[in-house]
Amino acid sequence: MERPPNLAAAIDAAAEALIGVLDSATSRHAVSVSPTQLRVLSLIMAHPRTNVNRLAELLDVVPSSASRLCDRLEAVGLLRRAPDPRDRREVRLIPTAAAETLLRELTERRHHAVQAVLDRMPNRVQHELLLALLAFGQATSMSTPQAAADSTARTA
Repeated sequence: MERPPNLAAAIDAAAEALIGVLDSATSRHAVSVSPTQLRVLSLIMAHPRTNVNRLAELLDVVPSSASRLCDRLEAVGLLRRAPDPRDRREVRLIPTAAAETLLRELTERRHHAVQAVLDRMPNRVQHELLLALLAFGQATSMSTPQAAADSTARTA
């Protein structure tokens, strides 16, 4: 099957539209943290035993920048630092209950905003979109040419 010539541009436009929907849902919330700080909290939630050095790797920044981000989150009560019980030289980054509540509320708002858009689409198109997004996610996770070849063999 031949790829439509404007597929990448259509995906880029759809991604921009999605970002607009998500940003709108976030901006309607009384959020006192930046999108970068929200990303930091999300990363820490997804990687529970994270320290500043690991966070810096995940963000692709220098440790001092990651540490400053953590300082700001700690100052507003969304993050705390605690010694690792297994190695007291290590300091773990722990989201507070307020951070967990904030992320949960924002996730709900974003899901509702996306659902409102999906509700304006026919069910068949929603199903096709789901299949396409799952395939896209699978394709992005393939790290080696052999993995791509194996997947192609399975789906052919």
